[in-house]
Amino acid sequence: MNGIQRKPGYLLATALIGWLSINTAGVLKADPANPGTRPSPDWLRSAVVYEIFPRNFSKAGDLNAITARLDELKDLGVNILWLMPIHPTGEKMKKGSIGSPFAVRDFYAINPNYGTTNDFKRLIEESHKRGMKVVMDIVAGQTAWDSVLMEHPEFYLKNANGEIIPPDPAWTDVAGLNYANPEVRRYMIGMMAYWLKDFGVDGFRCDVSPTVPVDFWEAARAELEKINPEVIILADAGAKPAMLYKAFNVDSSWAMISTLDTVMSSVEPANYIEESWEHTDQQFPKGALHLRFTDNHEEPRAVARYGVTGALAAQVLMLTLDGVPLFYNGMEVGDATESADPALFEKMPIFWHPGGRPPLRDIYRDLIKLRKQNAAFYNGEVVWLTNTAPKEVVSFLRQDANDEFLVLINLSSRRVTGSVGLSNTEGFEPVNISGRAPPVDTLAPDFSLSGYGWYIYHRTVPK
Repeated sequence: MNGIQRKPGYLLATALIGWLSINTAGVLKADPANPGTRPSPDWLRSAVVYEIFPRNFSKAGDLNAITARLDELKDLGVNILWLMPIHPTGEKMKKGSIGSPFAVRDFYAINPNYGTTNDFKRLIEESHKRGMKVVMDIVAGQTAWDSVLMEHPEFYLKNANGEIIPPDPAWTDVAGLNYANPEVRRYMIGMMAYWLKDFGVDGFRCDVSPTVPVDFWEAARAELEKINPEVIILADAGAKPAMLYKAFNVDSSWAMISTLDTVMSSVEPANYIEESWEHTDQQFPKGALHLRFTDNHEEPRAVARYGVTGALAAQVLMLTLDGVPLFYNGMEVGDATESADPALFEKMPIFWHPGGRPPLRDIYRDLIKLRKQNAAFYNGEVVWLTNTAPKEVVSFLRQDANDEFLVLINLSSRRVTGSVGLSNTEGFEPVNISGRAPPVDTLAPDFSLSGYGWYIYHRTVPK
């Protein structure tokens, strides 16, 4: 939410998180009293989300600059835009020279630096013309210290001395809202209904959702569906199966990104990816959707963490696994501008023309097209396969009744050769991806992968 500064012990801590996420399967499981998750339409299951930080998306840093680039996002294959908070930012106790967009001064207003209500309506209308939906970021658990809601001190969390406090001691730039007060609930549901009804947004991404009681989210959803039965709501949460029973369509796969970080830094072997996936699969009811990401506003850029080719390999993983893949603010060109702290609190625009990159936009465009055109990627099974290089390579099938796709990804910087534990590989052909040469001198099930190399193969299932 407010940024994570990585300390020297970060990788050790992340390794511990990854270990816990894999080795606590007996603790966190889907609630047998709520065996299902809310159904999601195919257009959401096959969607690609693009997170935009309006302040840093362009030098202008406003809504009109986003509208001007909608055709580029459409061409990439994006069909859901997630806008980080567009409201006025608090000045009191702010962090940095500008402050965090998650320190909201007025939930009913638009940051004047971003533009006007008409600019926002035009962005939504132009997005809809291109078949793209718009999701607003809602920070329901807190406000800025100079929020208009400070006129109602009874709306806030307080300590034993009656002083208003943050929802988390580290979040010094925000004050926590008290959901034991029914007036807070009414106010926040009314606010979300306002943006849904009067502006035509398609849904909400709800920041640090677990800081707000799940029964509020369920009540909010019930009211919002009266306005738009197809409203979509994304939870900034992980390992919280109950949030997907009634309230949310998608959550964030934090366990997966934590595990990926440890693998890419060689702290853990690549087969931990499979174990992390299986643990989450056991926790959640069948059909649960998870946002798959390598880059967002809370992490240092993926190209800074993994290098350019490593970041590409990691995003290939997210585009070929189940769930809903996410792109963040310029990652399609390999932007390495800071994110998280300090970018949350300063003006740090994307650099749209970095040098020394492979043709990332073309590669991602082809991968998104492949995913959207083949239901095996968004409605099919994930079948994990053994291989002879489990420390470096992940291997799996995405399959349905019509197609099978074999995915091989080297998550290390070393060249690796080996073979996949798949007895019948007859008919598999490499998928053609822009800027990617087909494999040379190897045929599945054998592979020879350069550092962070990857291949995708396809065959039609015989009738």
